[in-house]
Amino acid sequence: MDVALSPNGRRLMRVFFALVIVFLYAPIAILLVFSFNRSPVPVFPLSGVTLRWYHDFLTNADIRGALETSAIIAAVSSVGAVVLGILAAIGLTRRRFRGQLGVTALLLSPLVIPLLVLGVSMALLFHELGMQRSMYTVMIGHIVISVPYTILVIRPRLGQIDASLGEAAYDLGAGPLTTFRRVTLPLILPAVVSAFMIAFTTSFDEYAVASFLVGPRQTFPVYLYAALRFPSQLPQVIAVAVVVLMVSLAVIVAAELWRRRAEARLEAA
Repeated sequence: MDVALSPNGRRLMRVFFALVIVFLYAPIAILLVFSFNRSPVPVFPLSGVTLRWYHDFLTNADIRGALETSAIIAAVSSVGAVVLGILAAIGLTRRRFRGQLGVTALLLSPLVIPLLVLGVSMALLFHELGMQRSMYTVMIGHIVISVPYTILVIRPRLGQIDASLGEAAYDLGAGPLTTFRRVTLPLILPAVVSAFMIAFTTSFDEYAVASFLVGPRQTFPVYLYAALRFPSQLPQVIAVAVVVLMVSLAVIVAAELWRRRAEARLEAA
């Protein structure tokens, strides 16, 4: 039952909403302001405006290398997580089998396992298997922690698809792969894109697991935490953080707009 708010109640809700927005985005605004501060010390009042810190990080090979490493790991691990998430979601949605609840809990368990525990356990596992820490071990770790998110995004979309569509494709002579490529995948594509974006951002920003599995090539979060110990690196860290935030925001907005258009086309079809 809808509850009508009084004028004072509505004003209170607007004030509360505004405070939440300020609380969430004020740190980002402050970070943006300090990225242009001439002084290497982030304090008010500002000592002037400069683009020096952006130039410094663009010419810093270590920062660019860390960003490149994180981007590669995030892209590869996101593809792997989405593929496994699609397979798991199809298996959990289209089939009923004994122990399904236990399998579902196992697949989603990385959501509740502390990342530090997961990182330590995976580091010990790779050590016992004789695998050296490298980009590949980080990719595996990030696939493990990203698969649950892809399942949770893709499975509800699969549940909305009428199973008779696939059966009709089988009746017309299409095999399982053709049916998936021509029927299922176009219908779940918006969810697949959303799952990929979630997995990518999760991997790109992840520190706890990567810190245990990273090799000679540091990921961006690992490099960032290490650089914070040196005050001289702080202005560059602030500048690169602003760039990463702006790029991430632009990509997320673009992906969301595309997803809404894709959903509208599917509903109109």
